[in-house]
Amino acid sequence: MATSKEFHDYVVENLQKAGEISTRKMMGEYLVYYQKKLVGDICDNCLFLKPTEAVLRLLPDADRAYPYEGSKTLMVVVDDVENTKLLAEVLSEMYKELPEPKKKVKS
Repeated sequence: MATSKEFHDYVVENLQKAGEISTRKMMGEYLVYYQKKLVGDICDNCLFLKPTEAVLRLLPDADRAYPYEGSKTLMVVVDDVENTKLLAEVLSEMYKELPEPKKKVKS
């Protein structure tokens, strides 16, 4: 089941309170970027975050699931996307742990 535009917009609206958020549509689902770093996915009307140390520490009781069939990464499911204060802290802390985006090479 693809993510609805309404759910996508709802999640993005809440996440934008934490800072620069962008998404990229991929096969009916979305990749989520915070300050140009990939932090998670929106799949099947759920927000999934990469399981960094900060995410696991700040969301210790969150469920973990695969965002889509065939995924190799068990992600953290965010149930309360309206808790913008907590999400801002989570995104800020996980940003420090994620690698810098790769530079695009012009051919």
